Amino acid sequence: MTSTILIVPGLGGSGSEHWQTLWGQKHPEFERVAQRDWDTPVCSDWVATLDKAVMQHEPAHMVLVAHSLACATVAIWAKQYKRPLKAALLVAPADTEAADFPEGTTGFAPIPMESLPFQSIVVASTNDPYVAEARARQLAKAWGSEFVSIGEVGHINTDSGFGKWEEGLTLLRKLW
Repeated sequence: MTSTILIVPGLGGSGSEHWQTLWGQKHPEFERVAQRDWDTPVCSDWVATLDKAVMQHEPAHMVLVAHSLACATVAIWAKQYKRPLKAALLVAPADTEAADFPEGTTGFAPIPMESLPFQSIVVASTNDPYVAEARARQLAKAWGSEFVSIGEVGHINTDSGFGKWEEGLTLLRKLW
């Protein structure tokens, strides 16, 4: 592998059985962003922490693997810093602008609707409680991302039955 893989968890930090955590255990060379506050995040803090993690490496050889709220974090970070990453896998992007988005987060809306300055894939389901499929498609189009729908599978997390998620690793390999 010639890329640095940086796991970027969303709200709650992707627990012990989440596919992001399991990928990190299977691939110890993958690194993980450690946010200070997983439960009541402030966007500016998350973006600064992400940038610090990215800049510890050569950004042009880095692939981000973001889930849920971390997808909006990546879009906001990309707009602010314009770093030349290799790519990003953006899984189950949460719609921070939706009226029913969970309370407790600060500053993650509006979601940037500009093309990301790197290759990306957005993966979504048709029944995610945190983003309608049409909205996920809209985000993918705005970001210039390939869109992959994986059917009626919920939020692509532990609660919806995702553990190792080998199919996700296959998508990630397309970006290495």
